[in-house]
Amino acid sequence: MPLVIRPLENADLAAVVALNNAAQPAVPPVDRGGLAELTVLASVAVVAEEVPGEPLGFLIAMDPGVDYASENYRWFMQRGGSFVYVDRIVVTPSAKGRGVGRALYGAAFDRAREHGLDEVTCEVNVRPANPDSLAFHERLGFRRLEEQETKGGAYRVALLAAPAS
Repeated sequence: MPLVIRPLENADLAAVVALNNAAQPAVPPVDRGGLAELTVLASVAVVAEEVPGEPLGFLIAMDPGVDYASENYRWFMQRGGSFVYVDRIVVTPSAKGRGVGRALYGAAFDRAREHGLDEVTCEVNVRPANPDSLAFHERLGFRRLEEQETKGGAYRVALLAAPAS
């Protein structure tokens, strides 16, 4: 079956929470209520699937100016500029290397272009290390802007950006 990128719906919340929490520490844990709150803030909330109702991955992203307490989102807000901030992207291990992550990011880049935003931004853990994600983002054209400690020093992230055009 072909890969479909579609809006994340309430019916997807349980499966997306499970995907998210299985991907720790690459993404922070979330419960169903927390994920629902993120989707309200999101300008992009999509899932990838081949079989209806069985997400292979998801992406949640925000535009500038939302009331979101993330240390990383606030870093990009303080930096200024116009961007779509990818708060989290998760792809199931069985789907990695099949273009799912690239297709999910396509929704964020489409959002940026359609709304005249200059770039897509995100962060990737460097402590604990996530070299596969760093390499994936580099292949998509992301460049490292800076690093920062988060969660009281428990994590160190690379803050990344890629041009939307």
